[in-house]
Amino acid sequence: MKVSYNELHGLCRKAFQAMGFEDGDASDAADMVAWMQLYELEGLAALNRGLRFLLEDTDERPPEIVYADGDLAVLDSHGHSVLKSSSLALELGFAKARARGLAVIKIQHCHNRQLIMGYLARLAGRGMNVTAFWRNAQDVEEAVGCPMIEQVVGFRANSSVPEIRVYAVREVPEENEPNDGITLVMANHVDLLPSLRSDYDVDLLACHEESKLLACRQRAMQEGIEVDDELWSRLKALSTRLLVEATEDSRSGAGAGSTDND
Repeated sequence: MKVSYNELHGLCRKAFQAMGFEDGDASDAADMVAWMQLYELEGLAALNRGLRFLLEDTDERPPEIVYADGDLAVLDSHGHSVLKSSSLALELGFAKARARGLAVIKIQHCHNRQLIMGYLARLAGRGMNVTAFWRNAQDVEEAVGCPMIEQVVGFRANSSVPEIRVYAVREVPEENEPNDGITLVMANHVDLLPSLRSDYDVDLLACHEESKLLACRQRAMQEGIEVDDELWSRLKALSTRLLVEATEDSRSGAGAGSTDND
């Protein structure tokens, strides 16, 4: 089925509120999913893969700054989705890059990393060159015979779309460790767009260029955004649960229920 951007954003926002997001965070998270879907980058598929994790995540700890100096910061996300934990890191990096010309930010222990792309688009819209890098969380023993997947997403300043490269490294480096983080590089005056140059044997799995993504956006705005019927129904069920709980709370004055039968 096809829906408008506003329909997709509105339903996602209500679903995130039902998952316990604060109103502002729910709107931001909806922006991230809808932005990816608008450019045919499978934002809803990424959300669907992480939906069970989001529903079960009850840890309320905020992101923690582990280390910081003028040009570098390391933050511990405590295992949260980037939808809940990346805004502090990105704003910190933006401020450092504005002051110093370039900044490097490392977000440790985070999930749903694909969904950070919409946040990066916001920074690019504010005049910042920004590139994000991450690799699959791979155990060294599990890596034997399996390629290591790495992804680079780069926005030039004031651009609405990124350049994206996804590739497989068949010769896994000896220093490879399980990785559930993201590294961000931000620069005021230097483009940081990705290109493949490696001493390792790599296979390019996906290449999304700016011109192709702009064409995707134009098509989606004219024809509607494609969504999966089953996932749409699940998000509607979540948003309905929020409405029911809010109604019951207003009648009884009791706290919201905590069960999830999806």
